[in-house]
Amino acid sequence: MTRILIVGATSSIASHCARIWAQRNAHLVLAARNEQRLADVAADLRARGAATVSCHPLDVTDFAAQQALITALHSDATPIDIALIAHGQLPDEDECDKDPLKAVEQFTTNATATIAIMSALAERMRQQGKGQIAVISSVAGDRGRASNAHYGAAKAAVSVFCDGLRLRLKGSGVNVLTIKPGMVATPMTSQLSLPPFLVSTPDRVAADICAAIDRSRATLYTPWWWAWIMRVIRLIPEPVFSRLKL
Repeated sequence: MTRILIVGATSSIASHCARIWAQRNAHLVLAARNEQRLADVAADLRARGAATVSCHPLDVTDFAAQQALITALHSDATPIDIALIAHGQLPDEDECDKDPLKAVEQFTTNATATIAIMSALAERMRQQGKGQIAVISSVAGDRGRASNAHYGAAKAAVSVFCDGLRLRLKGSGVNVLTIKPGMVATPMTSQLSLPPFLVSTPDRVAADICAAIDRSRATLYTPWWWAWIMRVIRLIPEPVFSRLKL
């Protein structure tokens, strides 16, 4: 049987991934901060065919709590086969500029907490000799932009850590997948003005993620054309890029 841990399970992309896995009769372990939303997601997944669903309220910035959860899960007889790390928040860049504490808080949520969870999972999976860690980063981490400097910096840290951890785990039986979605229509982005032709949906992104995990891929841009968009963006000279106001 396949046992899957989803951190940030109430997010749109994560819940759509969970629906795919529920239809495969997977055993799902859900962790998120909002208990009521967590219960609602769990009920939906049970109705969709999940073998079992367990819920664990978790504030990812509570490092003792996240480590205790991972320790408890791996003390069971059944190992975690797949872990999807999907929590995150889109900060108000102006507020972060004005209040350094807010900047630190968002970096802690979007980067530090993610890296801490990945580190704990990696060691447990290395010991068991198998597993997959899939982490939702973002194309925002590929190049710093004025419009999302704080968010982009956090995602850049996550992406680089994924790269390094993947190399450290080479030959251990554990794979690390870095997921880089482009613009996705979710509650987190609802306040943004997004160009419709570049915006994808959570169900499409979720399908791409599950397929990439099935293939043990290293990096996923989703939808696929974002790999080409970001390749071009990375090549733009700084003097030109600074005038684009992206």
